This record gives sequence, structure tokens and C-alpha cells, in this order.
Amino acid sequence: MTAANFDLTGKVALITGGSRGIGLAIAEAYVAAGAHVALAGRKQEAVDAAAESIRRAGGQALAVAAHTGDGAAVTALVERVVAEYGGIDILVNNAATNPHFGPFLTAEDSHWDKIFDVNVKGYFRVAKACIPFMRARGGGKVINMASVAGLEPQRMMGVYCVSKAAVLMMTQVLAAETAADNIQVNAIAPGFVKTKFSQVLWSTPDIHDRLVTAIPAGRMAEAEEIAGIAVYLASAASSFTTGATFVVDGGQLANGLNVGG
Repeated sequence: MTAANFDLTGKVALITGGSRGIGLAIAEAYVAAGAHVALAGRKQEAVDAAAESIRRAGGQALAVAAHTGDGAAVTALVERVVAEYGGIDILVNNAATNPHFGPFLTAEDSHWDKIFDVNVKGYFRVAKACIPFMRARGGGKVINMASVAGLEPQRMMGVYCVSKAAVLMMTQVLAAETAADNIQVNAIAPGFVKTKFSQVLWSTPDIHDRLVTAIPAGRMAEAEEIAGIAVYLASAASSFTTGATFVVDGGQLANGLNVGG
């Protein structure tokens, strides 16, 4: 095993939710490893700014506004990436939403519909659109961003937890069905990461203090700390790794405590 096993030179990576946080950190790591990246997000100005920051650092990045809850938008997104770069080798399903924060039984149908349309069906839509192009290139990588919330209940985040549990099963099903095509499908389950998406958790003192008590590392992660495993899963080093979930949580699950404990 050498550094060449982690080289992504010439690879094309599509990253949803790529304008900030974990998605942008992964994009920057991929560019550093030699890949061309396409960043997708709901707001054109946000993905434009993220792509420009990558270009200023010497990388190649395409910015495409797309809502993964919209099937037509997903089709247009993938077609745009293929037209620009000639194909797709790596997909990082990272776009997510969580409009409901509160007791599980206070969730409305609209919350379930929104969360599942983006967090679960959105992942499916993008994977379905990308995989034919991966097959055409002789293989590929699908990396689904899950969460420790899909492995252990987290207080006030019930519907989100259920959606992330669904992502874990989707990962296994898709891995089994595409392994013969030399496509590896894996999931990353971060613990609590300090991003705009999680701002309510780290900006509310009592929630933050309870949260870090459950994490042996004693802090939330930074987005860049999720990027290393994403590079491994995108690279040739993970050629026999599929259907797996990689937990990056500072020891939270090993500690046996959850945020609602």
C-alpha cells in the first residue's frame, strides 16, 4: 500500500450538499488528491462561491444548483456533470435536511415527507442517475453520508434518526446489487460536527454541554475531520470495501451514551 492507492488524479466526483460544511471539506480533500469536483446545492450563489474558492487554490470545480428532492433537477445535474467532465467516478450523497427538532410524536406528516424526500429518496435519485455512467467507466464509488443518529437514537431528532437508519440499509442493498459492476457503496456515520447544519446543537449552551459530555473526545468534530475517510472510500485503496459503515464520532457510540441519555 502506497500513497498512489489514495490518488484520485483524473477522477470526477459529484458531491451534493457541496457548498459548505462536510461536503465542501470533502471536495477540498478530493481536489488535493487530484480529482475534479462538481458541487451541487440548492443555491447557485453558494455553490458558485465554494467552487471559486477551490479554483483559487488551483483545483477544478463545477458549480450546479440542484435540489435532490426534484427528480428532473437530479437528471439535469448529472447530465451537466457528464457533459462537463465526460463521466462520473465518485458520488458523495451529502445533501440533508431536518426541519423537525423536538419530541418524536410532535412530528407532522410534512416533516416526514420533507426529511425522507431529501435524506433518503434524494440519495436514491442521485445514485440511480450516476451509476449507469460509473458502469460505463468500469466501476465507481458511492459514499452515503449517514450519521450516528442512524445507529443510536438522539434526543429531539427522531425523524432524522429514522431517515439515517434508512440510509444505512440503502447502502447495504445498493452495495450488494452493484458489487459485480466494480462499484463500491459505503456509508460514513459522523458524530456531531460543528457546521451550520448543526448550529442549534453547538450554539445552545445546555444542548452543547450535554452533547460533549457524551463524547469521550470532549468536543464536536470539525468538518475536515470527516474528509480523510471519504478520500479512502473514493480511492483504489477501498477496492474490496463495500456495504460498510464507517463511524467517525470521537468515541460517542463506544461510550454507550447518547445525547438523550
